[in-house]
Order: sequence, then structure tokens, then C-alpha cells
Amino acid sequence: MCKQPVKPPVSAQRPVQSPCISVCALNASDICEGCFRSAGEISRWGAMNNDERRTVLKRCTERARQMGRIW
Repeated sequence: MCKQPVKPPVSAQRPVQSPCISVCALNASDICEGCFRSAGEISRWGAMNNDERRTVLKRCTERARQMGRIW
């Protein structure tokens, strides 16, 4: 019988860290030039759960690619 790893309860998980690099400047599209989060995502970050934060981080990566900041 194969045992599946047990995920700790949500409350026991460490919070996903903010991608903020202290380069806080919103562009014309309201996207931060430092972390690539939208203004709304930045303001809601503290209230988000880890799954929501991971979704935002994926969006940030895609935005950075679209902006030519990562390949």
C-alpha cells in the first residue's frame, strides 16, 4: 500500500512570501515595475491565502515575460 504525503493543515503552513523587492512604482497599466503585481493584488496580499498568493505569483511571472523582463 502506497502512502500519500500528508499536507499540513492550512493554518500550519508558512505564508507564501511577498515578491516585493522595494522597487515600488506602478506603470500606466497599474502594474508594479518591481514585483509585477497589480495595484489590487498588492492591496489584497495580506488577506490572501497561500493558494491565492501562488496564483498571483504565476501571473507576475507571466507579466514579467510579457514585459520582456524575463525569458
